Amino acid sequence: MKLTLNIEPGLIDQMKKVAKKRNTSISKLAESFFKKEVETEREPFRMKSLEELSDVVKQFTISGDPVPDFDHKAEYHKHLEEKYGS
Repeated sequence: MKLTLNIEPGLIDQMKKVAKKRNTSISKLAESFFKKEVETEREPFRMKSLEELSDVVKQFTISGDPVPDFDHKAEYHKHLEEKYGS
């Protein structure tokens, strides 16, 4: 897509020097600049509260206290034995 910008001539000359130094084009410089600007305008990531989750997601939500003596390795080996046999 093409975009036309009105930029003062002195700045264009400076942009050409920067682009040449970075071995790129003014278009790529502008694109990179605008991408960074758009990214900073996004809302930062935050965890949703349980009330904000959809009903489908709530069905898969596990809540409760973890079991303090749960042996992950033993459970994994048990799973492998059940799946593949001994």
